[in-house]
Amino acid sequence: MFSSSVSSKTISACLLALLAGSIASSAHSESLNIADTWLVRVRAVSINPENSNTPRLADPLSINSKVIPEFDISYALNNNWSSELILTYPQKHNVLANSTVIGSVKHLPPTLLLQYHINTDSGFSPYLGAGLNYTRFMQAHLPAGVAVGKQSMGAAGQVGIDFEIAPNTYFNIDYKYIKMKTDVTAGGAKLTTLGLNPGLFGIGIGRRF
Repeated sequence: MFSSSVSSKTISACLLALLAGSIASSAHSESLNIADTWLVRVRAVSINPENSNTPRLADPLSINSKVIPEFDISYALNNNWSSELILTYPQKHNVLANSTVIGSVKHLPPTLLLQYHINTDSGFSPYLGAGLNYTRFMQAHLPAGVAVGKQSMGAAGQVGIDFEIAPNTYFNIDYKYIKMKTDVTAGGAKLTTLGLNPGLFGIGIGRRF
């Protein structure tokens, strides 16, 4: 598990460097014919929230990092462009004040992305993605009078690469950054905006149909 935004940024930088190298090495490669196909992946994803408080509290609020399962479905629009829907089941996080657990909350964060792929004849396909995340917060168990907002909507960015390990079967490395926040209130008055803005590093397996 990666526990800091520094490690998440390092992962993102490494993937971007890998993507740049792949673009250079595959500039003259013949593209694979993947149009009109589906790609289904399962990933293990490490969620690493930034946990900013605006305004900052004396006892800063945060949620914990954790590893979750992720399922996504991609549809190839043509040889380079695809759409991807990223799903999981509602995830429970501890809510902390100054590193002390004070309760919990669940969230459901489906994300829709448009991706650009560089498909080569060398068994790998790097990609960039951009899109929109919608998060629904639910089942908050917090101190009396404390509540969080019900929903968040924000931009999402992505970089990753698929390696073909068998015919139509891929090993995937993926990094996403999502803008996500929620207002925290006490007795109906706003305490702070909790900026979660998680980095998500995932590895998984995909199958093209």
